[in-house]
Amino acid sequence: MSFDAFARPGGGHPEGSGGRDPYPGQDAYAGQDAYAATGQGVHAGTSAYAEPGRYAEAGSYAQSAPYVETEGYAGPGDQPGQPTAAVPGTPDDVTDAPFTAVDPAEVEKGGRLAAAVTFLLPTALAFALILRGIGDRELWRDEHATWWAATLSFHDLSLLIRSVDVVFTPYYVFMHGWIAVAGDSVTAMRVPGAVAMAASAGLLALLGRRLFTTQVGVLAGLALAVTPLTTRYGQEIRPYPFAVAAVLLSTLLLARALDRPSLKVWVAYTLSVPLIGWSHLASLAVLGAHLAMVVRQRRAGDRIVGWAYTAALILGMCFVMPMAVSGSGQSAQIAWNNPGFKELVNFPANLFGSWAVAVPVMALGLVGLFFAGRWALPLAAWIVLPPVVTYLTAAQLHLFLPRYLLFTAPAWVLLMAVAVGRLAGPVAGAKAGSGAAARRGLGWAFAAAAVAGLAFQSLPGIREAHHNALGEPDFRGAARIIEAGQREGDGIVFSGVMQERRALAFELRDDVGRPRDVLMYRTPQERGSFDAAECPQPASCLVKAERLWLVSTTPDGQPFNGMPKTTATAIQKDFRVVKTRKLDHLQLVLLERTRAATDGSSKDDDAAKRKVHI
Repeated sequence: MSFDAFARPGGGHPEGSGGRDPYPGQDAYAGQDAYAATGQGVHAGTSAYAEPGRYAEAGSYAQSAPYVETEGYAGPGDQPGQPTAAVPGTPDDVTDAPFTAVDPAEVEKGGRLAAAVTFLLPTALAFALILRGIGDRELWRDEHATWWAATLSFHDLSLLIRSVDVVFTPYYVFMHGWIAVAGDSVTAMRVPGAVAMAASAGLLALLGRRLFTTQVGVLAGLALAVTPLTTRYGQEIRPYPFAVAAVLLSTLLLARALDRPSLKVWVAYTLSVPLIGWSHLASLAVLGAHLAMVVRQRRAGDRIVGWAYTAALILGMCFVMPMAVSGSGQSAQIAWNNPGFKELVNFPANLFGSWAVAVPVMALGLVGLFFAGRWALPLAAWIVLPPVVTYLTAAQLHLFLPRYLLFTAPAWVLLMAVAVGRLAGPVAGAKAGSGAAARRGLGWAFAAAAVAGLAFQSLPGIREAHHNALGEPDFRGAARIIEAGQREGDGIVFSGVMQERRALAFELRDDVGRPRDVLMYRTPQERGSFDAAECPQPASCLVKAERLWLVSTTPDGQPFNGMPKTTATAIQKDFRVVKTRKLDHLQLVLLERTRAATDGSSKDDDAAKRKVHI
């Protein structure tokens, strides 16, 4: 599979453990809250178009005036760009019909219904795709790390985060509470991520509706829902779906604050900033796109927005900085991630799940930039700045990984939707002219065809997302064999670099008669780590075991090569191989103590030679 979602087998801990208008100037923005009631389609709070009854030339916008009260329609005789009297029932969005005199309450009702449908349709589709087979795929190393940390007591978790994974503390605390309620089955633990990833498709649809049009928003949300990355990461017990959802929610709130500023909306945006950082620090790179949105608004004449954004950013970051500072001292845990030019070239395929999806989405996304109007620069910053910055600083921060940058994918999908909407022709508002209904229908049909085509391209990637992670050992299969063949007094030992001990601890968590970890000298809880300390004198630690299950993930197929030499020597001296089972990227070896080793262990005990003792 082309997802770059897995740590390299060379060692180290895996990660923490080891609608806007696509036709600028041709129509009203979806989400704008007031229009002039003069029949000219002029925005309240903006300057008039060049000629009454005509739209500005494509690719340009009328210059925005400074902030004014726009909580209503401009009354008869009011001039565009002047403050207007507040009228209750201001719509959150515009309809697709040409501008006519409409009852504000009726428009408000239709706007809310359209918003609900816009959100729920992509969310439901994404959730359905994610839920299919959600518990079938085995957990991989990073998911085992989430399970381990989230099932620790708060005392043990506090010891763990002092040395590793402090940046994931909010996620681990959340999952701790969730597991306490829902249990630690694979399906139960994956539900929160599934909800977050599915909601991300709906949030993208709402963002596209506010920035462009309802059609663009719905198309973007549905397109994100059918991409392989949504299924893949929606079925993962890691914080990346929450990072995507937090970024989209925060961007949506900022767009709302720029559209219709109020204290309530700015407070909501302030609170969304720490959500971004708490889900994943790399996601804070989206603040560059937010800054571009604010600067554009400031240059349009708004002298307040800069102060409001600065205050929101400072207050929001106050909740993130302590964690970020602590995490800076733990960067060694992902020091294994040193990407080269090959990783940069393969970044698109690893981000979207396959080249078959990445190529059309990114190609159309580049086209969409030319039709994004005033949102072109913020969206460009969203898709370009995070990967460029993390790649250039990879040697120091080690943050250039597609799963860390998953939050950039929705911006590409939104731009793709803009391009498809533009290619479909002007299908909304007064621009549709006398054939409005037919052209709107054609536009929606074009959008549906685009989603269907993308879904067809995504099918192989979605199927692959349901399989076990590429290169991950079949620990579930090994656990089943052990449960079927274990005896009382059996021991278990590990060899390799794939966190075998933690994986088998999860797979055998409900087996009360599971083999004892005979070589564990100090538990991970005692060490404040994800790893245990092994016995310094293996021969003495192995003396009580009559049989051993050796779980090995060594790449060379030699099961004893992945453990300390003294341990391998002690096992090979006193035990013989009974049987070996080879599974995907794993060998399971059953060893039995030799007779000579049994006699030798009691040669100094005369009573041991008596029959009665035997």
